[in-house]
Amino acid sequence: MPAPLLEQLQALWHELPGLVSDRVELLSLELKRAVQALAQIVALLVAVGILGVTAWLLLWAGVIRLLVDAGLPMSGALLLSVAVNVLAVVLVLQRVRSLLPQLSLPATRRHLMISPDPTPPKPPEEGPDERNAAPTAGQPVAR
Repeated sequence: MPAPLLEQLQALWHELPGLVSDRVELLSLELKRAVQALAQIVALLVAVGILGVTAWLLLWAGVIRLLVDAGLPMSGALLLSVAVNVLAVVLVLQRVRSLLPQLSLPATRRHLMISPDPTPPKPPEEGPDERNAAPTAGQPVAR
C-alpha cells in the first residue's frame, strides 16, 4: 500500500470518532426533544379525549331531553340513543377492520421479497356466497 494512501487512511481513522460523536450527540439531543414533545402530545390527546367524551354525553343528554319533550317515553329515548351509538360502534369497527391489512405494509413486503413475479397478487373474485344460498330444485342439500 502506498505511503500517502496509508497516511490518509490513518488520518481518517483518527477523525472518525469525532465525526461519529457529533452525529450521536445531535441524535441524542433531538431524541430528548422528541420524547418531551411526545409526552406533551399524549397529555393533550388525553385532555381532548376527556373533553370529547364530555361533549358527546352532553349532546346525547340534549337529544334525549328533546325526544322526551316530544312525547317519547324516557325508556324509548334511552334505547334509541343506545341503538344509534351501537350502530356507530359497529361502523367504526368495520372501518378499523378494513384498515388492519395496511398495517402489515403489503407493498413494502412485496417489494422486498425475492420472487419471480413482482406484481401484486390479485384479490379473490367476489362471487355469490354459496354457503348461505338456498338449494335449487334437484340439488342435494350439503350437510
